[in-house]
Amino acid sequence: MNPTRRDALAAALAVAANSGGSYLQPACGEERKLTLATFETDVTIPLGHPCMGGGIAPAKEVLDPLLAHGFVLSGAGKPVVFVTLDWCEVRNGAYEMFREAIAKAVGTEPVRVMLCAVHQHDAPVADLEAQQLLERYKAKGAICDLAFLEKAVGRVAGAAKACLKEAKPVTHLGTGEAKVEKVASNRRYIDADGKVRYDRMSATRDPKIRDADEGTVDPLLKTISFWNGDTPLCALSAYATHPMSYYGRGGVTADFVGIARRKRQSETKGAFQMYASGCSGNVTAGKYNDGSTDNRGALAARIHAAMAAAWRATKKVPVKGANFRSVPLVLEPRSSEGFSEEALLKKLKDDTKPFGQCLAALGLSWNRRCDSGKPIDLPVLDFGGAAVTLLPAESYVEYQLAAQEARPNGFVLVAGYGECGPGYIPIERAWKENDGNLADWCWVNPGSEKRMREAISKALEL
Repeated sequence: MNPTRRDALAAALAVAANSGGSYLQPACGEERKLTLATFETDVTIPLGHPCMGGGIAPAKEVLDPLLAHGFVLSGAGKPVVFVTLDWCEVRNGAYEMFREAIAKAVGTEPVRVMLCAVHQHDAPVADLEAQQLLERYKAKGAICDLAFLEKAVGRVAGAAKACLKEAKPVTHLGTGEAKVEKVASNRRYIDADGKVRYDRMSATRDPKIRDADEGTVDPLLKTISFWNGDTPLCALSAYATHPMSYYGRGGVTADFVGIARRKRQSETKGAFQMYASGCSGNVTAGKYNDGSTDNRGALAARIHAAMAAAWRATKKVPVKGANFRSVPLVLEPRSSEGFSEEALLKKLKDDTKPFGQCLAALGLSWNRRCDSGKPIDLPVLDFGGAAVTLLPAESYVEYQLAAQEARPNGFVLVAGYGECGPGYIPIERAWKENDGNLADWCWVNPGSEKRMREAISKALEL
């Protein structure tokens, strides 16, 4: 590790070590009532725009729109905003662009903007610095259109600001959960010969791979809802799986989770429906999905059924206030062969494959963020018995389970794909077992599991 990065890492670790519950906002009494406002806006990419960071076919047609959904909760100190984007990922400077613009629009701090991608793949990756690097070196690869990114940021921030005039009192909080049938399965499975394998993808055609056990998943879809008396205002649901049935053909779509969300919205017109993907870096629908077009509707129906069941199971309790806190998380940049600054820059300049150039630019963007010493925010919106937390990037599902275990008697809704700069954040076992998914879309070193677990525990401690 070069001296600049070593010094930045040491400084960031010192910040993390000395920040138990930074940005803590004490619970509000009855004199500070909670209010909630919701917003939706279109963030569909134009035709020709890269999808999945340039790794698959660009947008050729729009099958259904990509949307941003959000709520603004006021009354717990400065406003807290939760936003989901039907995008693949938002990373580094692009992530900060969104948070800063939204924060300015609603009068809060960027740390209090909990922004996550839903992670559909026929959708964009946004990384400001990576795209600037590609343009600087006149690379053939392209990750995102910076002019479109700026417009999308402005659109989301404008929608967040406009919704404030429609804010309504929040008197009750609802929590519900339901098992999702035949959707999620872990990439890791044991084959017929007893060998550990990691090749169960979003669409898996080999029946032997589909017949293997599900592996480690979180089987439950969780829904947290906000109510004004008996009137539901908003429902946020989350479930841990890669949200793709098939992709890479140029058909822009919110995929099966978008279909399920849309159907729930048609059934609950008074309750604004939101969906977030949980920690699913190592979880796909591969056991139950052969990639056929018909399976998109089948998977959507299963997610929809769980959303409806979680709603029916919802229990409401009076709520007077909320805590917000954020714990700084420092992850060490990957230092193995091919991931140094010099190696990535060479790949960016010389790789004959445009996507290889894109991967190099994404790695460089993350490395330079690490060099700046800026940690990742790990935020929690805490209502006491129930909490919403946001974990970064393609965190493995074990981190979602760890967050829930931190509150064994509570209700923790976990969203993944917050700051996506790190790429996959595996558990240590995946490194030891040579998880093939870590060959390129992973920019953190081994040892991240300990740091993740410590930050999760600190953020969710009561």
